[in-house]
Amino acid sequence: MRTKVRIHYDNKRNFRNPVLWAWLDGTGKFQKKVYPDGRDDYGLYYDLVVNRTNFNFKFKDELGDHTIWEDERNNRFYNAGLGGEIWCKAGWHNVYNVRPADPVGHIKEAYQKIKDLIPQDNFYLPQTDVSKFETPSLLGAHKLTDGSISFALFHPRAGRVYLGSNLNDFQTPGNCPACADEEESFIELDLYQGYYNQPNIWWTRVPADQIDPELPEVEYKFFVHGGIGGNERWAWDPYTRVYSDNYQRENCVVADPTEFEWTDQDWETPDISQLIIYELNVYGFTDEDSDLPIEEQSTFKGVIRRIEEGYFNDLGVTALALMPTSESWSHFGLGYDPCSFMSIEKDFGDLDDFRKLVDTAHNHGLAVIVDQVFNHTSNQFNPLWDLIDDGSGPGGLYFSGSTKWGNRVATEKPEVNNMLIDSCKLFIEEYHVDGFRFDATHSNYLDHQLLYEIQDKIRDSGFKADTILIAENLPNESDLNFEGYNGYAQWSDMFHDKIKALLREGVYRDWCYNTPQGLGDIFYFSKNQFADHTNNVINYSESHDEPSVKFEVETNEITDCNIKDRKAKLAMMATMTALGQPMLYMGQEFGVNRDANNIDLNKVTPDPNCPEFEYNPFFDWTQRLINLRKKYGALKISGANPIETGEFSWMLGPWLSEEKGKNKRLIGWRTKDLDSDEEMLILINFEGADIKVKLEFDVEGKWAKIADLDQINDFTTETEIEPMDTLIIEQNKKVDFNLPAYSGFIYKKL
Repeated sequence: MRTKVRIHYDNKRNFRNPVLWAWLDGTGKFQKKVYPDGRDDYGLYYDLVVNRTNFNFKFKDELGDHTIWEDERNNRFYNAGLGGEIWCKAGWHNVYNVRPADPVGHIKEAYQKIKDLIPQDNFYLPQTDVSKFETPSLLGAHKLTDGSISFALFHPRAGRVYLGSNLNDFQTPGNCPACADEEESFIELDLYQGYYNQPNIWWTRVPADQIDPELPEVEYKFFVHGGIGGNERWAWDPYTRVYSDNYQRENCVVADPTEFEWTDQDWETPDISQLIIYELNVYGFTDEDSDLPIEEQSTFKGVIRRIEEGYFNDLGVTALALMPTSESWSHFGLGYDPCSFMSIEKDFGDLDDFRKLVDTAHNHGLAVIVDQVFNHTSNQFNPLWDLIDDGSGPGGLYFSGSTKWGNRVATEKPEVNNMLIDSCKLFIEEYHVDGFRFDATHSNYLDHQLLYEIQDKIRDSGFKADTILIAENLPNESDLNFEGYNGYAQWSDMFHDKIKALLREGVYRDWCYNTPQGLGDIFYFSKNQFADHTNNVINYSESHDEPSVKFEVETNEITDCNIKDRKAKLAMMATMTALGQPMLYMGQEFGVNRDANNIDLNKVTPDPNCPEFEYNPFFDWTQRLINLRKKYGALKISGANPIETGEFSWMLGPWLSEEKGKNKRLIGWRTKDLDSDEEMLILINFEGADIKVKLEFDVEGKWAKIADLDQINDFTTETEIEPMDTLIIEQNKKVDFNLPAYSGFIYKKL
């Protein structure tokens, strides 16, 4: 088949003698050199006739004996489906079957047109620019105060971009050939200079009088010509706040975030030292909960109901850490397969349901932290995949390689980070969240430049200076500590792993041993391993990624029900008393026995291998313990080195003398709250045998036991204390103490 095609070339590299070189490898191999046939206002054009339906081509500068070729990455491919006329740009491999649009101005000019129409409250118009050019991108779809809608798409490689929506029956030149003579029905976006002052932002505004008031909601997509996987196709908006019901086949939806009536005006995000975090999955927390109507189960409304009933306040936690709330591929899953970063999972409820959850939480004294999965995306439904074909590799601009969970997001690219930071700002401004937990942020999976920029653009800039920032940076890296107090809190895997090894009485996951070594450091906020401040540490003995304590100890054939119960309580006491911020995972308050990544809380019995075990006693004990942490400043001291300030001192430890636990798996310390003069003594024995120790004090006094693994008695008067529950420190300032096997104690100085 003979193919005739005119190829336009803008020659922006200023080749003096630009020649087109066409070739085809393999069967039917050919080579052809073509000189320009003419010039128009786009540049040069070449008329080519070949006996092929497809071929490769590129350009070179023939300068006598010296030839300058375009780079190999600029090799282009033509197939007959592109038609008889195509356009090319110097230095790009992309081929366009429409003439690429010329920029009409700078996006800052578009911003000036609408700046007085931007809603002022509970609304975020994207304007992050980490390049320091301070470019207000306007990306996404935004309803303005005059009823018009602003639409913008970042796409540095597109030739033309059209808006398809139910405002015009989704008519575009790409899907409505019969509309060729009715161009007024098309809504084309104009190209503007944007990031780095390059032509890469497409924008239009649809006036209010063109929006049918009878439409229940405006649905839309972008139709992109060129620079996209497949040459031209429909594209979802990376900035959409929500998808329509069938988002795989349907559309993005314009959402108005300003209609919700907030009542949390007096709320202030707590200091990180006050956090007692409860991690939960919105699905699993109320799934098949017979106390709730079926329509509330596994939804935001189910969590709201539990907040309103006082469940979390009674338990004593101060912050809810929600596993991912962004739209994800899986149904009834963990949520760690995101489709986009600005959207809300429709299966959980609508956008205002999420706002009500946060509003209700704040009115009950609970901070809300949401999980951001910025390291990878879903491989099944992935709106970003091949959205921008910049030749950088599989998936295009937004991706760089892969992780074990999915396609790796290119967090080393500033334009990508602009989007991710905008996501955080949107959640703060439009949903009032207090902070974020970032999934798998180790530098193997995510470029830390993104995390530095989040600190700069959100905390340091004053956008929300008290934002809670937590990184699952396993293994922990010290570059996220900054000056300590203002660094990222990091999930302390060394705390978790050591606790699990000690409790299972064997090696945990082939890398952590149940030896006494390192025991002191995990309780002193892992300072010798990575942390500069107690703010840098989140301590946990269970999370969604790991099995519960009871499940784990069973893997080493520890099956005695009473011992498993004590070990689960030991883990809880260790978590609640160690320096740093404590976190528990839903169900841990009941002592459930579950495998890792199990979110079906209400399908899990407390311990299927111990049918006599009951929820209520364990929950009551946990509740009382957590409320001790919440109540007493001496149980939540913070700082860069509380030993130096006199707020902390060791009493027992495997590195101390024989009488203080040398080479034993035990630990003990005292804390003092300088503001209230409260003093606490914490003693924990992980050994399976009784250990006799001597406790040495610096002054005489009396200490009363307020907690052990059997009961917690936060007495209000000294007359309530049983004599056997007191330590009398006399002149020699030493006292013998017997630590029973698998035991833990908290004493308060009277």
